[in-house]
Amino acid sequence: MTVTQGYQITWEKLPDDYKLPDDPVDNINQPALAAALTESLQLAGKISANALTTTNYGICATLNNKMVIKAPDWAFIAKINVSREEVTRSYTPQLQGDIPVIVMEFISDTQETEYSIKATYPPGKWFFYERILKVPNYIIFEPDSGSFEMYRLENTEQYILQDPDENQRYWIAQIKLYLGVWQGTRENRTGKWLRWWDEQGNLLPWAIELAAQERQRAEQERQRAERLAAQLRAAGIEPED
Repeated sequence: MTVTQGYQITWEKLPDDYKLPDDPVDNINQPALAAALTESLQLAGKISANALTTTNYGICATLNNKMVIKAPDWAFIAKINVSREEVTRSYTPQLQGDIPVIVMEFISDTQETEYSIKATYPPGKWFFYERILKVPNYIIFEPDSGSFEMYRLENTEQYILQDPDENQRYWIAQIKLYLGVWQGTRENRTGKWLRWWDEQGNLLPWAIELAAQERQRAEQERQRAERLAAQLRAAGIEPED
């Protein structure tokens, strides 16, 4: 048990009979943005067998014997120490695995709940991520404008707004990748996306991009073979199939 700002914090599993809120997804873009983030990590081999990425999925803590659940739009947990069957409804850090490395919120309304530092029960999102969970990286993204804010927990006490590098990207030390905003099209949505880059500045591709690269490679190989066959015929040699 820990104590912070008047709260006694314990880490307990969500009771099986606990009724989770049946809130709809705030914005049609949110599932697509989250899926794109996870897909490129998976294809790059950056999600280990005991890692967990979540989308609108409850992360729990118990404050003064009262359960609190927040469901960030996307989160990355580097290691869980239980089976995935045990975290199908919710996830409790410390009890079931690591504190999330990253939580993200995709702004879709004007209520600005992502910035709520409300400390009284139930606490606001910012307060919960910063003071209760102590998530090291908190990202707030506005998909329509591409506005991107990254906050890093300094000295495990408070979030400090980070400046991007010269490429307008942000280094996430815990997963050794850069994160930034990218303009393009996926799943019939043209707009701003969050994308990953490796240490050398290479963009981590989506599956559709890998497929396009493979088609391009195959076409280049076909053209190379045709040129070689033409050269052989010009020299009086009939190429074999």
